[in-house]
Amino acid sequence: MTTTLRWLSKALASAYLALGTAVMAPAQAQTPELKIGFLAPRTGIITALGTDMVNGFQMYLDEHNGMLGGAKVTFIVEDDKGTVDGDVAMAKKLILQDKVDILAGAVLGTAAYALAPISSQEKTLFIGTMTTGDDIAQRQSDKYPYNVFSVWVSSQPTHALGQWACDQGYKRVTTIGTDYAFGYEQVGGFQKAFEDCGGKVVQKMWVPFGNKDFGPYIPSIKKDIDAIFALMVGPMALQFPKQLRAAGIKTIILGGSTNYDEFALPFMTDEVIGDVSAHVYSAAIPTPANEEFVKKYRAKYGKVPSYYSEGNYATAMWIDKALEKFKGKYPGPAEFIKGMASTPINPPRGPVRLDLATKSPIENIYIKKVEKKKMFGYEKDELWNTVVKTYTDVGTYWKYDPAKFKAQPVYSRDFPPCKYCE
Repeated sequence: MTTTLRWLSKALASAYLALGTAVMAPAQAQTPELKIGFLAPRTGIITALGTDMVNGFQMYLDEHNGMLGGAKVTFIVEDDKGTVDGDVAMAKKLILQDKVDILAGAVLGTAAYALAPISSQEKTLFIGTMTTGDDIAQRQSDKYPYNVFSVWVSSQPTHALGQWACDQGYKRVTTIGTDYAFGYEQVGGFQKAFEDCGGKVVQKMWVPFGNKDFGPYIPSIKKDIDAIFALMVGPMALQFPKQLRAAGIKTIILGGSTNYDEFALPFMTDEVIGDVSAHVYSAAIPTPANEEFVKKYRAKYGKVPSYYSEGNYATAMWIDKALEKFKGKYPGPAEFIKGMASTPINPPRGPVRLDLATKSPIENIYIKKVEKKKMFGYEKDELWNTVVKTYTDVGTYWKYDPAKFKAQPVYSRDFPPCKYCE
């Protein structure tokens, strides 16, 4: 009888243990999940930009074992082909079919104006990383409550560059920009800050997106100017300085944010040495955090990180840190945006925080000069964007009063007007 009782006791204990394990197993397996849809050009003339975007985000994911904020991430990349139509089609696919929690990425400035309405209609958070739009942040933030810009707003860096150019004593500048919304906003930011400081834009020129031959434009550039402000995108950034210098024009180029970014700089030659640009990131930021990032990224992908890389790496970091506040459980777009606003981050480019009123970042803007030198212990002399001036705590309104700024028209082909054009 004793043996039978012992056997029964053991059997019951085993049964209870098995039952407990079965009951506990689902609870243990319930790791929160987060589904992120990502828009980037994987084909077309700006595929290289998309590669940097994906690599930056993926690198952060890899460093954190595919987890953000305690949630297991499903990262779905769709090819937008570098077109707004592609962004719209893939955004709808990701939201309606894949049921993503967060939509992120996109490149073209005009994409922001197409994707913000979709995010509102579908009540889905859209984090524009590279794509950005002044008017959405400055005047239409309330209209698009689920739209966030995590990296920058178009005129943010060029306001600073206009001020810097004036401080250097430049008086007369020609601008030549890509003829679409992003170009208007970058040129507009430069022109307003430069002229408000006392400078004069004496000539404005526009070139089509994707233009390869600047022969029809270069002869028209005025000779009696102190600098040329140029905003070029994708392969245009390589062709413009090369063709300008080949024509014998040595005037300094003040580049828009995409002109001398590291996606293009390694493919440039010495003719760009001395040219200046402004952006939220330079691979040559002389901090231990950035040096570590550059070395890790270069070891992993065989190239120096661009702002497309760092911006998406930092966006993944921001999602990670904000989601931690919710223990990995995505709370929906409105609450998550509040979480981002209460979560400043310190990515490789420096301190960044979200202005909840505009849902866009406040951060450093770096004025960068192209130099050929050694950096971070690398053996060869290479082209680097040396930081010559840092403007801290820069938001979308620069130093302007927000109410007065919003009362003026959005930067466009015709605003600011060229009141000093000759």
